[in-house]
Amino acid sequence: MSTTSDKETRVIRVTCTADADGRVTFHLPLPEPDGRHRLLLRARPRKGVPDPAERRLTLTAGADGRARAVLEPLPALEEGRWDAFLLTGADTEPERLGSGPLDLRVLVDGARTDRPSPVAVRIPYRALDGFLTVRAWLRTAHAETSRVEVADHATTVTARLHGVSFGDGAGVRLRGRGTGAERTVRPDTDADGRGFRFTVDHAGLTGGDGADVRYWDVDVLPAEGAAPVRVGRLLDDVADRKQSFVHPAADSGGRLVRPYYTVDNDLSLEVTGPS
Repeated sequence: MSTTSDKETRVIRVTCTADADGRVTFHLPLPEPDGRHRLLLRARPRKGVPDPAERRLTLTAGADGRARAVLEPLPALEEGRWDAFLLTGADTEPERLGSGPLDLRVLVDGARTDRPSPVAVRIPYRALDGFLTVRAWLRTAHAETSRVEVADHATTVTARLHGVSFGDGAGVRLRGRGTGAERTVRPDTDADGRGFRFTVDHAGLTGGDGADVRYWDVDVLPAEGAAPVRVGRLLDDVADRKQSFVHPAADSGGRLVRPYYTVDNDLSLEVTGPS
């Protein structure tokens, strides 16, 4: 006979529905939650932050016989990954919640609506271990990519600003990660002051003071003296795109230049091969 307890073997699976306003509704197979039940979202620990942030959501009985909890658009979640737990009482250990079906259809076209500042994003997803996690971003402004085109000698990126508009002296800056190397290109901006595109010459990333740079991070400078805005892709239903959105590499003088998305879904370019 197994000695494993029911609590150790039971995994409660949560279904989620996201709406266009940023609201996330969680449904749990608990037909009669009492006043002690809470859905706990706990931020994963970060270096230098000893006490992770938490958000506790009240569980109520839903019309479909399941319990429900609602994560409202405000206040926004801090940027990071938030794991989901069930609390059954004040002195009980949180119970990690599994991921059931996720209805994120309304997030697919999230970039079509201009977002005000701050730009707040949350995407529920099934973690590799099968448990439910919410990926959150919170940024003063954001530049959302829509197209990344790799040609023989250059990469062209089409994107749109959210939370800020272009002004005089705008530029796109590529910074060599961990180095002082920088490259600046002028964006071609749309009449509405939000949409833009820019082209990066591959040879410019493999020579001069950038000859030994492997990673180039991409920022937009919306106007002269303005704070940089990171370029990436956050406004859809994909929580982790580094391995799923893979772009081709182009040969530049014997070195390979490839745009890619980082673990934070930000856009960078990688240079590999002999220098």
